[in-house]
Amino acid sequence: MRVPLSWLRDLVELPADVMARDVAERLIAVGLEVETVDHVGADLVGPLVLGRVLTFVEEEHSNGKTVRWCRVDVGEHNERGSAGVPDGRGIVCGARNFFEGDLVVVALPGAVLPGGFAISARKTYGHVSDGMICSPSELATGDEHDGIWVLPGDVGTPGQDAVLALGLRDDVLDIAVTPDRGYALSMRGVARECAAAFDLPFNDPVQEVTEDADESWPVEVVDSQACDRFVLRSVSGLKPTVGAPHWMQQRLRLAGLRPISLAVDITNYVMLELGQPLHAYDRTRLSGPIVVRRSTPGEKVRTLDDVLRDVVADDLLITDDSGPIGIAGVMGGSSTEIDRDSTDIVIEAAHFDASTIARSARRHKLPSEASRRFARGVDPTLQEAAAERAASLLSELGGASVDPGRTVVAQPVVPTTVRFHPQAASRLVGVRFSDETVVSYLERIGCEVAPVGEDMVDVVVPTWRPDLTASADLVEEVARLHGYQHIPSSLPEAPVSSGLTHAQRLRRRCGMALAGAGYVEVQTYPFLSPAVHDALGLDNDDDRRRALVLANPLSDEEPQLRTSLLPGLFSTMRRNIGRGAEDVALFEMGHVYRPDRVNEEPDPPRPVVDRRPTSDELNALNALLPRQPLRVAVVLAGDRERSGWWGQGREASWGDAVEAARIVAEACGVDLRPVADQHAPWHPGRCAALWSGDTLVGHAGELHPQVVTVFGLAERTVAMELDLELLAPTDEVRTVAPVLSTQPVAKEDLALVVDAEVPSADVAAALVRGGGALVESVRLFDVYAGEQVGVGKRSLAFALRLRAPDHTLTADEVAAVRAEAVAEAGRATGATLRT
Repeated sequence: MRVPLSWLRDLVELPADVMARDVAERLIAVGLEVETVDHVGADLVGPLVLGRVLTFVEEEHSNGKTVRWCRVDVGEHNERGSAGVPDGRGIVCGARNFFEGDLVVVALPGAVLPGGFAISARKTYGHVSDGMICSPSELATGDEHDGIWVLPGDVGTPGQDAVLALGLRDDVLDIAVTPDRGYALSMRGVARECAAAFDLPFNDPVQEVTEDADESWPVEVVDSQACDRFVLRSVSGLKPTVGAPHWMQQRLRLAGLRPISLAVDITNYVMLELGQPLHAYDRTRLSGPIVVRRSTPGEKVRTLDDVLRDVVADDLLITDDSGPIGIAGVMGGSSTEIDRDSTDIVIEAAHFDASTIARSARRHKLPSEASRRFARGVDPTLQEAAAERAASLLSELGGASVDPGRTVVAQPVVPTTVRFHPQAASRLVGVRFSDETVVSYLERIGCEVAPVGEDMVDVVVPTWRPDLTASADLVEEVARLHGYQHIPSSLPEAPVSSGLTHAQRLRRRCGMALAGAGYVEVQTYPFLSPAVHDALGLDNDDDRRRALVLANPLSDEEPQLRTSLLPGLFSTMRRNIGRGAEDVALFEMGHVYRPDRVNEEPDPPRPVVDRRPTSDELNALNALLPRQPLRVAVVLAGDRERSGWWGQGREASWGDAVEAARIVAEACGVDLRPVADQHAPWHPGRCAALWSGDTLVGHAGELHPQVVTVFGLAERTVAMELDLELLAPTDEVRTVAPVLSTQPVAKEDLALVVDAEVPSADVAAALVRGGGALVESVRLFDVYAGEQVGVGKRSLAFALRLRAPDHTLTADEVAAVRAEAVAEAGRATGATLRT
């Protein structure tokens, strides 16, 4: 929006010493984006005056060009003739579109025109040309290049300063209007902001409209949702040869619009002044009542740019008996266009749905001045005043008579009312405001404030501010009018906090424990390809195949949400191995998504956007969400212990995956019990189910060779995945420090023979139970299977540490503990002592 400062001063009583830069700074301070301040006419230097053509003689020269040798009256700047009588100045001019008596602009010697074009008296075509008669393009006021600027006779008198008489020098503020500030696409809106910023009176150009029960032209609005207000006003007897006055044309040029004709210029002027787009119809070309409706299949409309356009069902059309005569809010039709012969005019002022107009403008690639305003929101109470203003100007400037009657088809306008606590501004902004100050700021922007009780007020939002819908919006208005530069930069006081939650502390402990064990944390995308389920070797009825499908996935190849962390870790490992990494140990903690049902849920309710959802609405939405358990997974390949001068390294095995699970369990303060199992994607003979008490919490082991091949992993890759929500206690578990005994330890080694399928963990647990409180630890240090123990058997060697808290254990006590431990192992697992 280009805002001429001279026009702005008509609406706001700015002091004379307030310059354009001062206005720009204040507008920026209250939130408008003033991009530039253009000093129009600043490069016009020297004597530039009005002149009247007295006489001219056309002369044809040998080069084939015809010029005019003119005498031009320039008032006090005239030359003195031989008798001492002023007889104007002699000027050679190549243009031929002026006549004797015409008022023109004359640049006298010493003047400098835009572009650094200096004027001097010089001899040309046999005469001394003492100045130059100017065209609009030479003065940078228009794009007319083919003729002299012939002025209306009432602009001024010969010799008068042309810059002042024509308003050639002005300051123009170029404002980038954001989508929520549609009211700023008008002089009225910017002037109101300027008045509020300077705390000055605002001269509203909108005049009160008297009631008129008669109808101007019949109208039917079929779609009242898309058009809730439609106003028509008509005039007759417009003089078609009369153009817009210079002051109006100059304001249009400064605002970035090109003058066309009186009727078009007036509709554009009122749009710039009030922010209400208007459209003018030639009444003689209308046939039947005007109907506002949605388009029907196959309809076309030829717009003012002479393009025949196909319209779709979503387009809102203006029609009459002949068919479509315009795309509402975007561009009118050529069939009812006014031209230089039009004398009877119907003026339309309407209020359209913003999203409907925005979609139509984008669809037809017609970003017109009207659609820009409608798409950002137009004041729904302005239409009658705008139509009346345009009719009045047509009568005043074009000699038309305003016909009696006014057509108004309108829905009632209910302004928004916001219940507001004035001290909310102090609390949110961090500046202490009195209630009176807050109310004064709100009244400056057009709000009506009424007290409700002792502390609250009802704020009736002006109709031109549809962006003010909540208490926070009003606080923002108070802050910007107070001035963001006056708000101190200070940190808010931190509320007293209990620190991290139990879940946060648990997650950190697990992550730090794995990182301390040599694993590197990664974060992968939670998206899956349906083909991954087959690659993992999952059975057809496996719950992990039941995945949520996204409505708008980032990639069509990965439309599902993950049900396991492992596929993402496999992809990351493959990428690292492909880039030269040999020994890789990765872990990830994140959520998986496990719906109980897929494609059976009812359509979720769609919350409204004008208020916070109710508790029932939130509960209904939450009920449709899938389970999202927090999991941890690891994947290892290569050497777990590297080779070096200290000796041979060790390749990662299924035992390392189980040990990673033990590390996590220890961080959670629980014990894990591994049990042999078969579970995809692990090797059927090298997979352990991980139990915490009676709850299955995960699996660990070596991956199936086919899975390794499909995912491109290293041979013998191992992995583990745990459900942290099942593993960890819901409440914080206090760690009890062990009692440290000063008594010496007694060490006992024993080997037990058990069936090959008996888990070593069961044997170790039996030894602890049998040994009782004196058993400090039990550690498996050797496993043997061979001829010495028999077929289907294996030998498990354990190291026991025994200690009493208050005395040194005797040999008999150690022997008794050993015997009880072996006996309990025999009862629980069938173990026998190997001799």
